[in-house]
Parts: sequence; structure tokens; C-alpha cells
Amino acid sequence: MGWLERTELLFGKEKLEKLKQANVLVVGLGGVGAYAAEQLCRAGIGKMTIVDGDVVEESNRNRQLPALVSTKGLPKAEILAQRFKDINPEIELTIVNDFIRDERTIELLKSQPFDYVVDAIDTLSPKVFLVYHALQMGLKVVSSMGAGGKTDPSKIELTDISKSYNCKLAKMMRKRLSRLGVKKGLKVVFSSEEIDENAVKLEESRNKKSTVGTISYMPPMFGCFIASAVIRDLAGS
Repeated sequence: MGWLERTELLFGKEKLEKLKQANVLVVGLGGVGAYAAEQLCRAGIGKMTIVDGDVVEESNRNRQLPALVSTKGLPKAEILAQRFKDINPEIELTIVNDFIRDERTIELLKSQPFDYVVDAIDTLSPKVFLVYHALQMGLKVVSSMGAGGKTDPSKIELTDISKSYNCKLAKMMRKRLSRLGVKKGLKVVFSSEEIDENAVKLEESRNKKSTVGTISYMPPMFGCFIASAVIRDLAGS
């Protein structure tokens, strides 16, 4: 039995071939992005660019795919690239072990004919920049909103950003994008569950103003929602 035989049974040869021909950009390989990227790989996506300049930290182990005791201090992008090649040796992978901003983002978006862009960045300014310019280029985009401070997976939704609520990151994204003339047309995964304010610790470090408590299963589920949106759209399901 071939490794994609069960996918072919579900989708059929024609849709599976569409996935094999697809080229996806995934930016951000943390709790959400790494799981999204792996599900894309396991679905048979033929070409993928994965982007993240971060290394594994001890605090990542409660929720992030590449985070193990043995991988502490290693680059997330390189760990995942090795893992994805072990899943599908034929996948064409481009690894960008860097945090992208501004002109580097535009350069990356123009570097290949991407069929989809997955935004799993957790810092607001580069997130808005990526999403806005990808949309301006006519690229399909799905963006992750905040999974932190939430525990109920039944509240996770895939919708247009204009319909998101009870999410501080989505609120800030809507505000920033609105200033740029974008009020709708961005597909997002968000949770309508109200955030537990007791799970937020204010601090000033590494461009983040706060640390939000996160449970093991929520970021992966966001990642699976994202992968589902990309896979079904590309396959025409």
C-alpha cells in the first residue's frame, strides 16, 4: 500500500494530483504553523516553503511539534524540514531560517508562484505586512488568530476576518488592515471563546508585550483547521 493510498481513496486521483502540484508558503512554525505544515505535507502537497528564524525553547514543549528535550536550541525550520522529508522524501522544500520583515517579505512572496500562503506569525506588524502584501498580489491566504488563553476546541471557526470576535489579535488585525483599505476578504481561523484574562502575564521581551497561557491541544487544532482550509480549497473539495 502506497503512503498516499488512503488519501487517494478519499479524494480521488485527480484531486490528489492537484495537491501534488501545489506550492504552499508557511510563515511561522510555532504551535500553529508547524502542525499546519505537517498536515499539508502528509496530505501530499508537492512543494512547500517553510519560514521561521526561531529556535526551540523549553517553554515550547507544552504545545509545539518540533519541541523536545533533545531539540532545545535547534532551529525549528531545520527540525521540521528533516521531519517532512522523512514523511515524504519527494517533497520539494525551501527552508528560510529567518524572521522576515518588510522588503524581505515582499521578496519572498515574489520568489515563487505560490498557490497558498499560510500566516502563522505571532507578532503583529510582520503579520499584517505579510497578509496585506499577499492579498495585494492576489494570493490566497489563510491566517491564524490567537489560540492562547482558550480551552474549548468547539469554539474554533474558519471564517472571514470581518466576522471574527472575542479575539484580541483579530481585533488588532482588523484595525491595522482597515487602515490599509482591507476590511474583508481574509480567511482566518479564530476562536469565539472569551479569553481567560487570568492566563495573561504582562511583560516586555522579544517584541511581545505579554505571555498568554496555552494548552497543548489548542494550537495544533488551529493548525489542522488551517491545513483543512488549504487542502480542501486546492483540491477543489
